[in-house]
Amino acid sequence: MNPKKLRSSEKRKLVFLIVLFIGLCICAFVSIVSGASDLGIIDTVQAILGAAPERDILIVREIRLPRLLTAVFGGAGLGVAGCILQCVLRNPLASASTLGISQGAAFGAAFAIIVLGAGFQSGANLPTFDNPAVIAICAFIGSTTSALTILGLSKFRSVSPEAMILCGVGLSALFAGATAMLQYFADEISVASVVFWTFGDLGRTAWKETSIIAGIVLILASACMFQRWNLNALEYGDQTAHSLGIPVDSFRLCMLMLCSMAAAVIVSFVGIINFVGLVAPHIARKFVGSAYGYLLPASAMTGAALLTLSDVAARTIASPITLPIGAITSLLGAPIFLYLLASGGKFR
Repeated sequence: MNPKKLRSSEKRKLVFLIVLFIGLCICAFVSIVSGASDLGIIDTVQAILGAAPERDILIVREIRLPRLLTAVFGGAGLGVAGCILQCVLRNPLASASTLGISQGAAFGAAFAIIVLGAGFQSGANLPTFDNPAVIAICAFIGSTTSALTILGLSKFRSVSPEAMILCGVGLSALFAGATAMLQYFADEISVASVVFWTFGDLGRTAWKETSIIAGIVLILASACMFQRWNLNALEYGDQTAHSLGIPVDSFRLCMLMLCSMAAAVIVSFVGIINFVGLVAPHIARKFVGSAYGYLLPASAMTGAALLTLSDVAARTIASPITLPIGAITSLLGAPIFLYLLASGGKFR
């Protein structure tokens, strides 16, 4: 490429990242001032600074801020994980959902609720959870089992990257069938709790859970940015990466393990979040291309913005009722995905 055109292209990508960051900040501001309570912008700012009544401080600092940070870091983590999975698996449809990670988490949650009795029906006609920590742990075990199964097939049976998606489809069907069997023998209260968990809810996380999500996402993002040159090489195929001295098999395995574990942690805390990890990398790729130095932060901020906007929609469309975040991300993500498919022809 002509050096002048190259500099112009780099400048456009940098401008897009800046605009995307500003957009994410606007989304975060809208999220923090939105809610069922009658707090205005000034009241919210005063609550953040600690210069407001105790009720307002409690609402903003203990409810809205953890929820916002969960949306930002959870969306960013799913966006980065989806971006890396699509690269190392050489498949534009790779995400936590297509690898069976989300379905494994759903089975783990169903097991905790139905078998271990961690869920019950509240008087407000909405299921609440008696022991959310047990549900999160079981969901993590279920999602991790799916991830480790694919990793094991990759390492010991030399399954191709393309076949890993088929493994994910098989695991998704297996976990879905197992979850259905648990629900069949459960009472209607437990079934309602399982269904409610699978809807996804960012309000389940407090500061402790938010810190865990933020920590794992920062580790994931840092590791991927450190390996961005290897990811760029892998984008051109295994032979090119081999010729550059990259141990492709072990590198792919490490990246797959890191992304799968990060997605498993996020899903275990917030439930099933559809389409964010699938759509965000494709949106980012249309604007910044396939250079991972730009694509990774763009995917992270796009995923964060999508989940934050979805959360705002979930809390405001039918306020004071909070709609399920998983349904909102599906309603927003599916049309965007179809548009990208129709307008772009090919993903790569």
